[in-house]
Amino acid sequence: MLERPRLVIATGNRHKIQEMTEVLGQWFVVEGLPKNYDAPEETGHDFLSNARIKSETASQRLNTMALADDSGICVDALDGAPGIYSARFAGRHGDDEANNDELLRQLGDLAMAERGAHYVCALSLADPRGQVFACSGEWFGHIGFQRRGSSGFGYDPLFVTEDGRTAAEFPDDEKRRASHRARALEKLLVWLEQRRTQVPG
Repeated sequence: MLERPRLVIATGNRHKIQEMTEVLGQWFVVEGLPKNYDAPEETGHDFLSNARIKSETASQRLNTMALADDSGICVDALDGAPGIYSARFAGRHGDDEANNDELLRQLGDLAMAERGAHYVCALSLADPRGQVFACSGEWFGHIGFQRRGSSGFGYDPLFVTEDGRTAAEFPDDEKRRASHRARALEKLLVWLEQRRTQVPG
């Protein structure tokens, strides 16, 4: 059996690292970023370009394969906002409570039929030779009127899925099979399987 190559997950989000490690641990020796790592500025105009910036920068700096994710929620009534600004929608990066409050404020009393939304996850896998594979996944639903559920993170308590539950009401294992990130990771796994003998070390 071939030795698994090293893979750095280029994010500081522990939820994402855990989720990706569970999926990719059979393929790679997975690591997080070094504590002193200075993340690049995300200057892209869409999820995929930001994911590429993060993965290519980490791959070059650390001389290893690197996987980056850029994800967020796009709300139809807000013309796709918050989109790539999902993590700092309310002004401060990573404040989930404030971001959810701001989303509810902007949607006001719009009817459920007008509250369509979808999560997006873009993945970019880069190696030090400059090769990149990118893919994305989406999860469609609506924005509810109040928070429900205690699992997940981000906008999960407001994101109402097709079966009526919020993403925060999904058990972790079920969410990891249904989410936008799961769908993107599934595409990555298909690509890896097709190139099983070509995965660079």
